[in-house]
Amino acid sequence: MATFRRLLTPGATWFFTLVTLNRRPLLTRPAVLDALRSSFREVRHEQPFTLDAIVILPDHLHCIWTLPESDRDYARRWSILKRRVSQRVREQLPVANSTSQIARRELGLWQRRFWEHQIRDDADLVRHMDYLHWNPVKHGLVARVADWPWSSFHRHVEHGIYSPDWGGTPVDNEDSDYGE
Repeated sequence: MATFRRLLTPGATWFFTLVTLNRRPLLTRPAVLDALRSSFREVRHEQPFTLDAIVILPDHLHCIWTLPESDRDYARRWSILKRRVSQRVREQLPVANSTSQIARRELGLWQRRFWEHQIRDDADLVRHMDYLHWNPVKHGLVARVADWPWSSFHRHVEHGIYSPDWGGTPVDNEDSDYGE
C-alpha cells in the first residue's frame, strides 16, 4: 500500500482537486450542488478557512483555500466535507458495490484521495486561479469563462480581480497554458 506524504505548512494556501468516483458526472446536479454549498458553509464555520476560489465541474472540482495561521489540517476538513456531501445525497447515488467500499462505509461519490499543491508565491497563485477558472472552457463545457455558473469567477469579477471578458473564447487564449 502506498504511503502518501503531504506537506503540512500552517497557514498556507493550497490548490486542491477532488474527483468523483469513476469520474461520474454528478457534481452539477442540483441536490449535490446544494449539499456542497451547505457542507462548505458548515465546515468553514466549524474549522475556519478562506475559500479563495472554486469551480465545480460535473466530475471534479478545483478550489484554493488559505488556512488560519496556526492551522495545517486541510485533510480533516476534506474528510468531513466529503462525508457530509455524500451523506446528504446518498439516496441519489449509486450503491457502493465493491467489498472494499462496503468495508470502508463509502457512499460512492468521491475518489478516495485528492490532489493538493501548496501555493508557493503570488505568481503561482495567479497561475492556479487562472487554471481553475479556465477549466470549464478547457473541458469544452462553455465557450467563455463567464458562461460557467458554478465558479468563483463571478465573485472575482465583482471584486475587480478579473474583467468580465477574461477568458472570452479558446481562440483568444490558445497560447495560454494556465498552469498546465
